[in-house]
Amino acid sequence: MKKYIILIMAYLLVVAPNKSGATISGYYIVSKSGKDDITMYAKKIDDLYYDFKIDFKGRIASRPFWMNVTNPTYAPKIYYEDINQDEKNELIIILTKGYGTGALDEEVYVFETDSNRFGEVLVDNPLAVVLKNTKTRLTLTAAKLSIGDKQYVVNISPVGIKPENIFKDIYFGSIIKYELENNHLIARLAAQVSLAHSIGEVIITYEYRDKMYQARSVDFRPYK
Repeated sequence: MKKYIILIMAYLLVVAPNKSGATISGYYIVSKSGKDDITMYAKKIDDLYYDFKIDFKGRIASRPFWMNVTNPTYAPKIYYEDINQDEKNELIIILTKGYGTGALDEEVYVFETDSNRFGEVLVDNPLAVVLKNTKTRLTLTAAKLSIGDKQYVVNISPVGIKPENIFKDIYFGSIIKYELENNHLIARLAAQVSLAHSIGEVIITYEYRDKMYQARSVDFRPYK
C-alpha cells in the first residue's frame, strides 16, 4: 500500500496533463516565455510566491516547496536552451529566495524535457564546489585565495576597512547568482572580506557529467 501511495504522490508532484495556456485557479502568473510556450504559476503570501506549477507546453509540473520573492525585479527566470550539448533543449529555471544590500540568494533547477520524460537533473551545490576547490586566508591587509595551481592576492588596505569589521576568513554565500553563458550554466559567488566589501567572485562553469551538472572549471575574478 505504501508503495502505491508513493507512486501516486510522485505522479502528482511531477507531471499531469493540462490544456496549454489555461489559467490555474488561485494561482498568479509569475513568469512566462511566450516563444517557448512555458508559463510559471504560484500562490502568494506576503512577499513570497510559493507552491509553484510549471506549464511546459501543456504539461503541468508541480513544485510545492519552491519559493521566490514577489518583487518583479527578481521574477523567476526561464531559459530553454541546450546546456549539455546533446542537441536537445533543457528547461532551466532560476529562482530568487532573498535579496538585499550585499545579499542575493538564487537557486537553479534544470529539467530534461524530451517527449518521454520531464525530469529534474541534479546541479552540484555551488557553495560546496567553492569550499572543496579553494583555499583562503585573510589578514588585516590582504586576502589570499588559491584554486588549484592559481594563486591570488588582493590588497585590502586601500579599501579602509576597520580592523574590527574584517572577517576571520574570506566568506562565500551572501551572493549566489546563476546565469547562462554560451550555452553553459554559470554560478557566481561573491568573496566577501567584511559585511560591506567583496574583493571579487568565484565563477563556476558547469558541465553535464555522470548524470548531473558538476563543475567543469572554477575560477576567481578580482573586482577592479
